[in-house]
Amino acid sequence: MRRAIEDLRTFYGEPTGALVRRLLARRLDDAWGEAPGCDVLGIGYATPWLEAFVGARRVVAAMPSGQGVEHWPAVGRNRTLLVDDKRLPFPAGAFDRVLLVHALEESDDPAQLLTEAVRALAPAGRIILAAAARGGMWARAEATPFGHGRPFTRGQLERLVRAAGLEPTAWSQTLYVPPWTPLLGLADGFEQVGRRIAPGFAGVILLEATRQAYARIRPSGSAQRVRAGAPGLQPQPVTRGPVTHRVDRDAEPG
Repeated sequence: MRRAIEDLRTFYGEPTGALVRRLLARRLDDAWGEAPGCDVLGIGYATPWLEAFVGARRVVAAMPSGQGVEHWPAVGRNRTLLVDDKRLPFPAGAFDRVLLVHALEESDDPAQLLTEAVRALAPAGRIILAAAARGGMWARAEATPFGHGRPFTRGQLERLVRAAGLEPTAWSQTLYVPPWTPLLGLADGFEQVGRRIAPGFAGVILLEATRQAYARIRPSGSAQRVRAGAPGLQPQPVTRGPVTHRVDRDAEPG
């Protein structure tokens, strides 16, 4: 049973939700920047982040029928629609970027959902899965959307994308601060410390994958932040086996 759209909208309108929006947006900005000239698809509840892709040619928010749909400002070719997440109403190869947020955890069939997302992905497109981390405290916080459904480990996400015909190319984590109101103001400090000494406490895992294996990709708009030590989704050499090196450059191997 998916969280109702009203619950999601309420959460992201509160201070805790605003913090989640900011931390996750930082990772997505480092990965895709403004997505210039791209057709972007958000699946699940991705609208809190889609408006950042101001360089995109088209942005579509696809919300599963079990969740419900909300009004989202339709500017230019931007659209929002209610979908069956097992049969997305898009032609093959229609999108250059696909973002899944609050999509996999409560899906009845995550593999089928991802298969449909991959079908809609262009041959050289890129997809990011953002999911609740199994080892994090947010997966136990039922007052947040991350405390519902099925959390994932990094290995589980990698196996999921490989089964769908993709290759993982980058990954990252965020939301290290515990979901306790008195500590939320210290979130940036938890981000810095957590990456180094407690990577297993992250609340969200982000995994990027593509149809093709690239030795190195430099997302537009992220170079300055990478040099400054930002912990975004950063590329790594791709192997056919499990990814064994941490993506964050300033994190200790683990």
